[in-house]
Amino acid sequence: MTDARIPAPIDPPARLLMGPGPVSAYPSVLRALSAPLVGQYDPFMTTAMAETQELYRAVWATRNEATLLVDGTSRAGIEAAIVSLVNQGDRVLVPIFGRFGHLLVEIAERAGAEVHTIETDWGQVFPVSAIAEAIERVRPAVLAIVQGDTSTTMNQPLDEIGELCARHGVLFYCDATASLGGNDFEADAWGLDAATAGLQKCLSGPSGAAPITLSERAVEVVQSRKRIEAGIREAGDPVSDRFVRSNYFDLGMILDYWGPRRLNHHTEATSMLYAARECARTIAIEGRDAVIARHRLAGDAMLAGVRGLGLEVFGDVAHKMNNVVAVEIPDGVAGDATRQALLDDFGIEIGTSFGPLHGRVWRIGTMGYNARKDAVLTTLAALEAVLRRAGARVAPGGGVDAASDVYGGAA
Repeated sequence: MTDARIPAPIDPPARLLMGPGPVSAYPSVLRALSAPLVGQYDPFMTTAMAETQELYRAVWATRNEATLLVDGTSRAGIEAAIVSLVNQGDRVLVPIFGRFGHLLVEIAERAGAEVHTIETDWGQVFPVSAIAEAIERVRPAVLAIVQGDTSTTMNQPLDEIGELCARHGVLFYCDATASLGGNDFEADAWGLDAATAGLQKCLSGPSGAAPITLSERAVEVVQSRKRIEAGIREAGDPVSDRFVRSNYFDLGMILDYWGPRRLNHHTEATSMLYAARECARTIAIEGRDAVIARHRLAGDAMLAGVRGLGLEVFGDVAHKMNNVVAVEIPDGVAGDATRQALLDDFGIEIGTSFGPLHGRVWRIGTMGYNARKDAVLTTLAALEAVLRRAGARVAPGGGVDAASDVYGGAA
């Protein structure tokens, strides 16, 4: 007899996740999550770890040996990078153009950094000249910047910043949580010293593993702060007095866990490793450039579609991320109620935003598995229907027609 107090088995409703993330996972990723567990030092496991490292080198476009996963959401990767690279009292420069720049400030401050910021209006990005001026004025140890900030949908150009940082002896860290896999990213060519991401955006997996890559220069900084915890420390292991102030996010020990030493620092999140491996394997099968092009096409189609409905788009569209667009909520339309109608009636989720954009825009994503024609057209048709019921004046069929034209032109 079933106890009424015991919840039923998990049975989520059908959803098309077209917001700024998380998004629907690739079916093969969901299958990978159900694979049997093995021990953390089983040869199958260590082989899977090595395969995952090589797959993510291709995703990041890097030869960095120190390319691996941090167990936890994308924020775990951010925190591991910052607390491991930043000594107390180090100057850290953060250019802020949206909510997630403020997050980098928050984490750097908690790491004991002397944080300096520059800011621009939400919906804009920084010219390289502004970043150059700030570096010369602040003389930071680390520049920490977001590439694609989903709160504003802007994509900060990075290609000239690495050379600038190298010239001034600055470590260059980038949070690519929302951009990796759907937008151009060239870790080596752009001179990145550290970059982190998550699975739940363009990589189209579940949140819970954070890919990270570190240059040799970044690894040297991490190793200079090395302290192996008592209990697994061996004779001759260094014990720095400038050790990383987090145990779990200490990249020195995490690197040894993933390296030949297989330091018993933590127990790998096996199912998340399987998922992360499959996310990157899926990209390898389709081709990294082809995946980015697919995101660009889907983003262009969604942009054309919302404009075809007569809606305004927020921000500098020339610097918009491929995988998300911010749509101005029409006057007289209740933004949250309309989003709820889209979810209730069509099973489609889109996002609201934060700070100065809360209640002003919707954010519509085209990422990973959902960066495809049927998902774009279905979302636009449903959005037209709920807007019409909300009293908005929209062009009948305008969204689907405009998006279809973009896909037709690409054929």
